[in-house]
Amino acid sequence: MRIHHLALGSPDPERLAIFYRQAFGLKELATHRHSGGAIRSIWLDLDGIVLMIESSETIRPYVHGPDSGWFLTAFAIRPEEREVFEQRLAALDCPVEGRTDWTSYFRDPDGNRIAVSYYPVGARRNPA
Repeated sequence: MRIHHLALGSPDPERLAIFYRQAFGLKELATHRHSGGAIRSIWLDLDGIVLMIESSETIRPYVHGPDSGWFLTAFAIRPEEREVFEQRLAALDCPVEGRTDWTSYFRDPDGNRIAVSYYPVGARRNPA
């Protein structure tokens, strides 16, 4: 099983798509427009997974309580790329808001929490 697509709602999908293209080098797959020409969604390639940035006017907002819902999207990097991404994101007005040994955390222009991480998949912090 693998993820087919992820969707982010945004009041300005074009601005958010530009950010993800500049920050992570994602390629645009498609732009979908309303009949009047306004952008409905922009689809970006996340290494075979589609990141759909949808106009928040076209989706029903999800009202949630504390600690519910999707709260982080982490991009896999190599250890030697960490500083490069921290500098690149800072230049895009997204300074580091937190760090662990393997992961750096940021907020995208819409306030969504994102990260770059090289934490080894399957590693356990507290082995039994």
